[in-house]
Order: sequence, then structure tokens, then C-alpha cells
Amino acid sequence: MKIRTALFLLLSVLVATIQAQTPVNKTDKKTDQITFHVGMHCQACKDRIEKYIPMEKGVKDLKVDLDKKEVTIVFNPQKTTVEKLKKAVEILGYTCEKKE
Repeated sequence: MKIRTALFLLLSVLVATIQAQTPVNKTDKKTDQITFHVGMHCQACKDRIEKYIPMEKGVKDLKVDLDKKEVTIVFNPQKTTVEKLKKAVEILGYTCEKKE
């Protein structure tokens, strides 16, 4: 009987600890998407954008289409803005215009 009680208490503490460590962030689920026309010319340009833009705060996903010269970014609007993302691409040395 003592062993059952001890196991039950141990299991209860373990479950409570796991639940306390699991982050609940319902605000992170909303995302927006923006597509830019970017003045990139080669595979190295594409690689550079794919390397650095995902490190920008709030960026969730990135698709770079070299043939169309388009960069599509999925981002959390609570953590960044379209203007900040545009500036991040321009800092890499590329022209960047919002696709209409």
C-alpha cells in the first residue's frame, strides 16, 4: 500500500512538472504573408537571402523563387512588420519592392 501511494505521488509530481514546463502561447499562431520582388540575379543571391532572412525576429517560413525574383515570407505580425522585413532584405544589398 505504501508503494502504491509513493508511486501515485511521484507520478502526480511528474505530470505537474511536465505541464508547468509546457509553454502555452496562443498569440503565436497568427501569421501573415508578404511577397517581395527582389533584385537578385544568381544562386548566391538566393542562398544569401535563405541564410539570413529566417534569422529575423518573427519569421516563420521563407520561399525564394530565383526565376520570378520573388521572396515570400510568412511571419508573426506581433513580432515584426513588413517594413522591417523589407529593410532586412535591403540591408543584404538588394532592391526590394512589395508585390502588388
